[in-house]
Amino acid sequence: MTLDKDFGELAILKGLPHSGIIRLTGFKAAQMANAIHHVLNTYEHELTAGAIVTVDPERIRIRPA
Repeated sequence: MTLDKDFGELAILKGLPHSGIIRLTGFKAAQMANAIHHVLNTYEHELTAGAIVTVDPERIRIRPA
């Protein structure tokens, strides 16, 4: 989990291995735990397969592995 897009860039541009990445944008600190919980429960299989999931309060984008 990260607030920074650098991890996704490293995974995509450099092909560095990872076990799925969740990137949060636009959340207040008090909202982050609920957002993370939702993503982990809803997109567990995609993350396990190495997806990059970008989450903001309005939408969720998934880049499959």
